[in-house]
Amino acid sequence: MESRIHGDVYVRFGGELPKTHRSNTAGRWMLSLPLKSVNNLVKDARKVQQTILMVGDITDIYVNSFQRMLRDGNFRPEELSAIAFGYTKLLEESNEVLTELRNVVNITTLSMTDKERMDVVERCHSKMKRYRNLVSYYTNKNISVSYLRAKKKNDLDRIMGLYGNMNERYW
Repeated sequence: MESRIHGDVYVRFGGELPKTHRSNTAGRWMLSLPLKSVNNLVKDARKVQQTILMVGDITDIYVNSFQRMLRDGNFRPEELSAIAFGYTKLLEESNEVLTELRNVVNITTLSMTDKERMDVVERCHSKMKRYRNLVSYYTNKNISVSYLRAKKKNDLDRIMGLYGNMNERYW
């Protein structure tokens, strides 16, 4: 159980009495400025969770797409090597964002205010969203190269089967 006291607001997370209480409001519940800051912390906790989940999304896009590209005859080995290098760079950069997020969420970093922590969480979330979108874009561009090559060879059915048809494809 965790408790926080800010001014005259006492907030308990977990435990037997998960209530927020303002001592001078005798039975009235109101959203006060300190409660809004707690609400912002909860929103940032969700952003931390979403940021971590985006790493999983990035990894899934990479693993699934690259395995399909390995089975695709439209890429030469050196092209596959370059594609893998591009994915590696994007994964390394997203890992740096995750490290930054871990450092700010770590309780031992007490020199930061809640506002500074919330700003870092917001920045990490935005960066990770950008990397996820970039990995999707990179994947789409690589698949479109294969699509164009297959179209030239009149081999679209195989490529559509590999990457999915118009209704199924994720790209």
